Amino acid sequence: MHLNPYGEDAVNLAAALANRRPATAGELAERCQDAGLVLESPVTPQDLDRTLAVLDAWEQVVDAADEQARAELVNRMLAASAAHPRLTDHAGSGWHLHYRDDHRPLGSVLSSLISVGTALHLVGRGMHRLRRCAVHGCSTIFADTSRTGRQRYCSHRCANLDAVRRHRARAARS
Repeated sequence: MHLNPYGEDAVNLAAALANRRPATAGELAERCQDAGLVLESPVTPQDLDRTLAVLDAWEQVVDAADEQARAELVNRMLAASAAHPRLTDHAGSGWHLHYRDDHRPLGSVLSSLISVGTALHLVGRGMHRLRRCAVHGCSTIFADTSRTGRQRYCSHRCANLDAVRRHRARAARS
C-alpha cells in the first residue's frame, strides 16, 4: 500500500479494521492484503494483539474532544511507532515512502501506517475529518474525504435514515 499525500488509504483501512475488528491473525492478513498491503512475513497472533491495541489508541483519536487533544493522541501514536522515512521498492510496485524500519511484523507495520496516515490525513484534509456517524445508534467510524469536508454520515443509508427521521419529526410538529 502506498501512502498517499492525505493518508486516505491508511485511515480507510484503520476505519475498516476498527468498525469490524479482525478475530484471527488469518482474517487480519486477508483484510490487509485485500486493502493492498504487501505482507512480508506470516501474520501471528502477536500481530493481531498489537493491531487491536493500535486500533484502541486510534479510536481515542477519533473520539477526541478537540483538535488539541486529537493532535496529542496522534503524536503519542507517532512517537510509539514511526521511524525515519525511507524510500523503498520492496514489492517491485514502484518507489514510495515508508515511515518504518524494514522487515517489521504486520502489527508494527500497521502501527506506523495508521499513525502516519492519520497524521497526514488530518493535517492535509482538516483536523475534523475523522469521526463517527452522526446517526443516533450508529457508531461507525469514517474518514471524511468529501470535497467540502462536511460529511456527517458513514453511508448513504445512514444519511437517508436521518433525513427520514427529520422529515417525520417536522411532520409530527405540524
